[in-house]
Amino acid sequence: MSTDKPLVIQSDKTLLLDVHSPFAQECRDSITAFSELVKSPEHVHTFLLTPLSLWNANAAGMTTEDIMGRLRTWSRYDIPEPVSYFITDISARFGSFVMTDIPDDADHYLLTVTIPRYAKEISSHKTVSSLLFPRGNDTFLLNRYARGEVKLKLIKLGFPVDDRIPLKKGFPVPMNLRQQTLSGKDFSIRDYQEAAARSLLGDRGPGTGYGTIVLPCGAGKTIVGMDVMSLLQIRTLILTTNVSAVHQWIREILDKMDIPPEDVGEYTGAKKEIKPVTVCTYQVVTWRPDKEGVFPHMSLLREGNWGLIIYDEVHMLPAPVFKVTAELQAVHRVGLTATLIREDGREDEVFSLVGPKRFDVPWSEMEKQGWIARAYCIEVKVPLPHDLELTYAIAGKREKHRVASENPIKMDVLDELLSRHADDYILIIGQYVDQLKQIARKYGFPLITGSTANTRRDDLYAAFRSGGERVLVVSKVANFAIDLPDASIAIQVSGTFGSRQEEAQRLGRILRPKAKSSFFYSLVTRYSSEEEFSENRQKFLAEQGYTYKIEAYEQ
Repeated sequence: MSTDKPLVIQSDKTLLLDVHSPFAQECRDSITAFSELVKSPEHVHTFLLTPLSLWNANAAGMTTEDIMGRLRTWSRYDIPEPVSYFITDISARFGSFVMTDIPDDADHYLLTVTIPRYAKEISSHKTVSSLLFPRGNDTFLLNRYARGEVKLKLIKLGFPVDDRIPLKKGFPVPMNLRQQTLSGKDFSIRDYQEAAARSLLGDRGPGTGYGTIVLPCGAGKTIVGMDVMSLLQIRTLILTTNVSAVHQWIREILDKMDIPPEDVGEYTGAKKEIKPVTVCTYQVVTWRPDKEGVFPHMSLLREGNWGLIIYDEVHMLPAPVFKVTAELQAVHRVGLTATLIREDGREDEVFSLVGPKRFDVPWSEMEKQGWIARAYCIEVKVPLPHDLELTYAIAGKREKHRVASENPIKMDVLDELLSRHADDYILIIGQYVDQLKQIARKYGFPLITGSTANTRRDDLYAAFRSGGERVLVVSKVANFAIDLPDASIAIQVSGTFGSRQEEAQRLGRILRPKAKSSFFYSLVTRYSSEEEFSENRQKFLAEQGYTYKIEAYEQ
């Protein structure tokens, strides 16, 4: 035993990290490769070993002994036997179900189970056995169209599938990254971006060409996607979150790739172009005229003859797209995200259908290397006015959150922060449109919400990038896939119900590399439900190694 070591491992598979240890940051970076942060109060942070966290580590090349070795390095006490057994048992499941092609069989694939008791177990589950045809004691046939569904059913039972069926080559489309952008600036891909793209493609053999890449906002996930495109040079569909993001992808592709403009298409509500490289919104492919009707634009995925599909912000992948993704298992595919956290808990479906995590770099490491801005996260505690205390006390849960979020004293705090950062580029972010309208009216700042026309949004983003506007007031429509490189201050006046995913995206808006530090302020009403929700969002920041400072606002 060494009391200098920062980690205490408990039998319930939790890992307790002493944040005051001089080795705390090094330990955190080591264990986040195979564990998930659960809570992060002042002195001890709790991580949890889960099947998915272990399988993502296994998919990235970590063995059981690698994981055990890291735990032995940092653990203050002996590793409990139940934890050792759990890691060994769960990690052994990765690679025990292998899906392969069958030469000269155009209708079936082969599923081989390397551990006999697992083969018996899945045979007893009707949801899976109905899709499988026994070929021997440890092998099964499955119809080719059931490839994704079988993978999905098995992971729900706790068995990840190592899919080693070769992917289709796809229709060739010549395109390469430029050495100079269209504007004449020198352009070169960063080392970690190149490593991320190559981690997805591996040796181009079976079991490669699909997966998820996790990089901080501002680290250039779009560049990684374009590098994958240049390496594969095949017909590509890019799915992203909104029309502004579509236009941003198209601008980046035309600026940094030597592909003719007529070969790049936009598929949105305003345009329906299908080109060798097509950029589309999730909203369009999941639109349908009524709740019971079909999705008329889903055929874009099924019938586009794509060789590569890029799922931008894959943590936002809508449920209907999962079903089609299950059918598109022969296609190269990559998920891009700053966080694997999904508020609906469907991370296992991303793992099975898009692919496991292939590349991940801690945010704090990117900050040390200067690839993203140094950020300071500050929560400002704001008192509730006396005349709203009764209103808050008798309100229902959802209304309580709104009363706290729209606390009028936050306007006084906003006055001070705007004065403090008068020379900076600032984003004021909120959940409630009425509150945002009030802020926009008071200061004369431009406002972007869900009802703002796409052309107007693009114009305002462009004005902010060019310096024509220094402050934007934005709703959650600006959370995702928007590049505003000069933004250095984010002031969150209200948020959703404790979303770690949202916190990651909002922080990401100010992380583009720049000479000065960035500041992320969250205005939270003291002694309210906002405090409860903010604790959950802080988990993400602590997981990435950020310190969350608390300030009290006094009138």
